[in-house]
Amino acid sequence: MDGAVHGRERVMRFLFRPPAAEATGLLALPWDRPLAEWEPQLLLEVPQRGISRHVVRFVASGGRVFALKEINERLARHEYALLGQFEEEGLPAVSVLGICVDRPGDQEAILVTHYLEYSMSYRWLFSSPRGEHSAERLLDTLVELLVRLHLAGVFWGDCSLSNTLFRKDAGALRAYLVDAETVERHATLSPGQRAYDVDLARERVGAELLDLQAGGLLPDEIDPIETAEGLPARYEALWDEVTHEQVFSADEQQWRVAERLQRLNDLGFDVGEMELVTSPEGARLRVETRVSEPGQHRRELMRLTGLEVQERQARRLLNDIVAFRAHLEQQSGGTVAESYAAQRWLAEVYQPVVEAIPRELAGRLAPAEVFHEVLEHRWFLSEQAGRDVGTADAAESYFAHVLPQTPREVTTPSVMAELGTDD
Repeated sequence: MDGAVHGRERVMRFLFRPPAAEATGLLALPWDRPLAEWEPQLLLEVPQRGISRHVVRFVASGGRVFALKEINERLARHEYALLGQFEEEGLPAVSVLGICVDRPGDQEAILVTHYLEYSMSYRWLFSSPRGEHSAERLLDTLVELLVRLHLAGVFWGDCSLSNTLFRKDAGALRAYLVDAETVERHATLSPGQRAYDVDLARERVGAELLDLQAGGLLPDEIDPIETAEGLPARYEALWDEVTHEQVFSADEQQWRVAERLQRLNDLGFDVGEMELVTSPEGARLRVETRVSEPGQHRRELMRLTGLEVQERQARRLLNDIVAFRAHLEQQSGGTVAESYAAQRWLAEVYQPVVEAIPRELAGRLAPAEVFHEVLEHRWFLSEQAGRDVGTADAAESYFAHVLPQTPREVTTPSVMAELGTDD
């Protein structure tokens, strides 16, 4: 859609980021009408979505799912620009496609973002029967997201569980910013700005936990206010962990540096520039902590297998490849090339598990997460049996007894295609 004014008539415009092909299937939608009045057959139901103060709808086009949010045009343009920056920098946030502006009758603009596949709202997690409702776990994940944003000079201004989506990553959770209406971007944040953002988060999380308690979703042993009051201390501990300067003696230099870098990697942060200043009194280490999602293991797995997964999942799969390679070398009595072992693992171990997912259970978890859980289930069954039960038997048991208890987390066309089903 292009153009602005023909005579006195305002013409709608749809501004979108490349690649343009992703937007072509959306152009036929009734953008001239309020989102609340769109016919149900145009929309996609996403049960794990969160609650929004705006009108939000989901549509599918070209094998992708998009979230449409009706919002003031000034805020829509602000959020469109910021989310585009975040994506370019690798910050954990939803990916933006475009905005529709100059809609008739002074209607608000519509912001279009890509649906974050396999993501869940905090309410969905608390309503899950599988125990993902740990308030401590969610707060730790939210705090990690806030630290990442603050390291990038991002003042959120509305940090809350409601404005965050969560995805499973090899049993852990990863958080993504969803709403950037109130975000301010600075070169760096002052301690006062960071403290104010954290205090806003504490207030909002407390209110959200109270709301969960009122709805019977919060376990009885969790005190909403006490839990929320602990958020600033969690934040300060993590912020100090990833930003403090470390001092040590010269003879400790090598292992202290390696220890610090490993600790940051274990926390899920990448490391950029390092500055090591030595003096007769000792050495001072300053580390620039990267704010993008860590990618070392993801890139390595992609290189070896072509699989695109999340970071913790990649680490787990790479560990399984290492074990499989050791098994091949034991069998052959010689050295096995890493690339050869990875391709055999993909064909003989990973793909058979993914292809064995029952059609009616497809889409409940990402394929890599299913494989991770099968490995966990294998360990559990082997402990019970006192012997290694093998991946095939573990997968059969997992599909029969565990996966059916998992709520369906996504129903997007692209995921159904990946899993080989159009269900």
